[in-house]
Amino acid sequence: MKKQPVYSVVIPAYNEQEVITETYNRLTNVMSGIGEPYELVFVNDGSRDLTAQIIADFCRSDKSVRLINFSRNFGHMPAISAGMEHARGEAIFIIDADLQDPPEVFPQMAAKWKEGYHVVYGKRAKRKGESIFKRVTAKVFYRFLRSMTTVDLPADTGEFRLIDRKVCDAVNKMPEKNRYIRGMVGWVGFKQIAVDYVREERFAGVTKYPLRKMMKFAMDAITSFSYKPLKLATMIGFIISLLSFVYIIIAMYQRFFTDQTVEGWASIIAAVLFTQGIVLMILGLMGEYIGRIYTEIQNRPNYIVQEIIDGESIGE
Repeated sequence: MKKQPVYSVVIPAYNEQEVITETYNRLTNVMSGIGEPYELVFVNDGSRDLTAQIIADFCRSDKSVRLINFSRNFGHMPAISAGMEHARGEAIFIIDADLQDPPEVFPQMAAKWKEGYHVVYGKRAKRKGESIFKRVTAKVFYRFLRSMTTVDLPADTGEFRLIDRKVCDAVNKMPEKNRYIRGMVGWVGFKQIAVDYVREERFAGVTKYPLRKMMKFAMDAITSFSYKPLKLATMIGFIISLLSFVYIIIAMYQRFFTDQTVEGWASIIAAVLFTQGIVLMILGLMGEYIGRIYTEIQNRPNYIVQEIIDGESIGE
């Protein structure tokens, strides 16, 4: 009979062959030290390297390990969602495989959970090995996101956290396709608290979030939890229309009641181009929301599982 784990650790992984063994070793050491039944749920997000084979070897030697293999790369958020949906523990840790978020913080999170907190999220007190550009843009992004959404999203946090089974079940019931996990966890509420930690450099490998993906991630985060950008676009359009009307009145007054003539075709062309740029930006913003409506209507699954390798089943 399978022993019900108290803790589940969800680890999304994509092309992490250089670090995945170290990740497994450190997770095993930390979870063994906690001293309660646990499981490690690795989600292979369509890796093209040896990540899946290495984790499959862990399953053969360790009954606490499970591997969920996707049929292709679906992305970070679907991988976390799959891990949460397959987790069996009463408390679920979420951590990336790159070891930038140290698993050694888990005991602190578990202690807060036992005090009665339903969500214990890691808050980055310091970021090692990141450029000034990365740190500044991250700080600006998190504060901008908080101002644009109606959900209380703590600054300087990621998906690194512990969530209670109640929270996990509530998030799993949310059907949207454009998933922003930390926002969804914040939206469901419950009792939450932060644990400060130092974010490390990547142990090995390269980042899976280049600037292009970070921009898409930011747009998903904002449009998933707020329609304030649409209100802002409306306000900008109203202000520009008002200023244009005032400018027309001034130009007509100068033309018919003074000797001054309206000069400066270059400035007029610049103004026209500026307003057209604003219009195109607003249309693009509306397109982002319409595109998300289209994705929701399609109702395709967030991911497709190719196979699940369970260490307990192998050991039987």
